[in-house]
Amino acid sequence: MTQSKIKKVLLLAGGLGTRLKPLTDSTPKCLIQIAGRPMLDYWFDRFEQAELFDVRINNHHIPQQVRDYIEDRNEARAFHVSETYESILLGSAGTVHANRDYVNENELCVIVYADNLSDVDLAALVEFHQSHDDPFTRMLFHTPYPTKCGIATLDDEARITNFVEKPQHPTSDLANGGIYVLDAKAYHEIADMNAFDLGFDVLPKFIGRMRGWVWNGYHRDIGTHESLDHAKNDIAQVFV
Repeated sequence: MTQSKIKKVLLLAGGLGTRLKPLTDSTPKCLIQIAGRPMLDYWFDRFEQAELFDVRINNHHIPQQVRDYIEDRNEARAFHVSETYESILLGSAGTVHANRDYVNENELCVIVYADNLSDVDLAALVEFHQSHDDPFTRMLFHTPYPTKCGIATLDDEARITNFVEKPQHPTSDLANGGIYVLDAKAYHEIADMNAFDLGFDVLPKFIGRMRGWVWNGYHRDIGTHESLDHAKNDIAQVFV
């Protein structure tokens, strides 16, 4: 497979974080602090380790705080960070539609949900994507709660053969980790769907031409106060 020279990140960070109120009444969810650092910092650590320096962040809730964060990142000069502002939330697939021109031919895009805390090796994920011929790779992780997640089934070549959001009768424990690597062709295909949600509207359309890459390290959705408390307890052991 031809190796893409340019790799870009679309960081989905515009959510309201309603389950984290009252913290998110005054702070965007993506900037909630864990061990004295905003959640976005942990993602930029992952990006730097993987040499992913071109990042676009979708922005909606309390946007000026995110703009200040972007300005600080750009002033440090390690990254080129841009904003895509949404006056009305477009949904994860809608953000891809609105940013169709962000990814050019022969580029890769790594799409990341910012509301996860993870020590994922993004360089290894990208390397796996470049080792096969399918246009789409999805990061998966083992979940103890498969009925509460989007669940994938893999064949012997790690190709995703089935994907169901929150199945009543799960066929595996491999959950969608909210991290995708896409060739430009797949990115533009999604953009042209003009859909709303990647999980419900888009991913089922890539069954049979999408691989799954399983991360066995730390990966947690920071969606509730309980999960945030767990992350604060975990942080010293995971991010040393």
